[in-house]
Amino acid sequence: MNDHPNELSDKLQNFIKSCKWTYAKTMPKWPHEYIVRGKVDESLFKHLVQFIRANGYEDFFYHKAITYYDHIGLVYWTMGAPIEETTIINRCKKEDSYKYRLKHDNLPD
Repeated sequence: MNDHPNELSDKLQNFIKSCKWTYAKTMPKWPHEYIVRGKVDESLFKHLVQFIRANGYEDFFYHKAITYYDHIGLVYWTMGAPIEETTIINRCKKEDSYKYRLKHDNLPD
């Protein structure tokens, strides 16, 4: 059981570990990977989206506000569509996130 409600449950941690994350090769300047709703457990995907949105923090990707959630050196996010329309969950290493790169003056051209 998870005694900290804003931390991922064991079930969601196991889900994240069991997924085959795909590297987003179309965005080489923004290294990240993603999972697709239709290729993973529907219920756990939806639960993870809800968790990110309920326990994450709002920040930006350039001018777009996004809800992010940090977990063990990785940053997770969706693009903000309603949960029933959300098809992708993204993640990247903290040092590849917009916030980190902006702070360290390391945004791509």
